[in-house]
Amino acid sequence: MKLNVGGLDRGLRVIVGLGLIAATATGTIGLWGWIGVVPLLTGAVGMCPLYSIIGLNTCPMKKT
Repeated sequence: MKLNVGGLDRGLRVIVGLGLIAATATGTIGLWGWIGVVPLLTGAVGMCPLYSIIGLNTCPMKKT
């Protein structure tokens, strides 16, 4: 499994995911907010299946 989500992207995904889950848990938004699990997991793991499909990579290039 190749990482394709960079640092800033990962941080934003985790924040958005936690925000959506918290808003759903407190009743601020409806059940659709549980979709926040997706950005939370992709941010935590560092790999996004959609990025793989479309060929996008936000990870910085490794210097050799």
